[in-house]
Formats: sequence, C-alpha cells, structure tokens
Amino acid sequence: EGGRFWKQNVCMDESSRANVQNLKMQMSTKLDQRQARETGICQIRRELYAQCFDELIRQTTVSCVERGLLLLRIRDESRMTLHAYMTLYESSTALGFRKANQVEKGKTDMVNTIKRLETRKEELEQEVSDLKIKITMVEKRQQEQIESDENSHREQLSFYKRTNQQLKSQLEGIKSLK
Repeated sequence: EGGRFWKQNVCMDESSRANVQNLKMQMSTKLDQRQARETGICQIRRELYAQCFDELIRQTTVSCVERGLLLLRIRDESRMTLHAYMTLYESSTALGFRKANQVEKGKTDMVNTIKRLETRKEELEQEVSDLKIKITMVEKRQQEQIESDENSHREQLSFYKRTNQQLKSQLEGIKSLK
C-alpha cells in the first residue's frame, strides 16, 4: 500500500478457552456484519468458516505440530471435495439446461409437425369428400345410362316383336290367299 510493506507475525502463544470464545464471538459478529445466509449455499459464510478453521489450525499447530498438520490435510481434502462437488453441480446444471433446451426445441418441432399433419389430414378429408361426391355422381350417371339402355332395349324389343307380329300376319295373309 502506497510503497509500504506490511508484515504480520504469527502469535506463538498457546490458545486458551478465552481465545476460542473470542474467536467464536468474532465469527458471529462477522457473519452478521457481512449478512451471510444462515442456510443454503453462501459464499460469505464459507469464506468466514474457512478463515475460522485456518485460525483453529494455527492455534492447534502451536500446541501440537502433528495434530496441526493432520488438520491441514483434512482442510485441503475437504476443499478438494467441495471443489469437486461444485464442478459436478455446475456440470449437471449445464447438462440440465442443455436437455431442457433440447426438450423445448423438440416440443416446438413436435407442435409444428402436429400442425402440418393436421393440415394434411384436413386436405385428405376434403379430397375423400370430393371423391365420394364424384363416385355418387358417376354411380347416378351409370344408373341413368343403364336405365336408358334398358328402356331403349325394351323399346327395340317391342318394336321387333310388333314388326315380327306384323310380318307373321302378312305371311299368314299371303299363305291363306294361295
């Protein structure tokens, strides 16, 4: 700061019950001052607890180096585990968002496909209706043609029968004259 160097010395005095109580009070005060959340994920609370744990490790290391080193290993392992969980959480969240986007896109595509198919269905239903009308008209014309042909055939048959009858009558008239 401003060309000055600061040096911090570590207190080598063993911690007392009063020091631990003081640390606890300072911790509560800082949590309140920085408005750390009491539950859930809170970066501020995690930082303050890490500082407190570092201080407890320092105090423990002063009285027993081996115990302090073991606590350091525990702290480092818990940080690595927390980092792994955070990475896993971020990855799963990103995957969740990607999957949600895919589902939304798929849903949009499906809605468009449904609309297209419904339109095609209506077109085909109209075509079926038109073809049914054409079939009815063709059947009606066919029936009329059949009836007309039958009437024509009957009339011809009747004509031929009359003609045949007349010719028979004439033939018998000619035979009776002879």
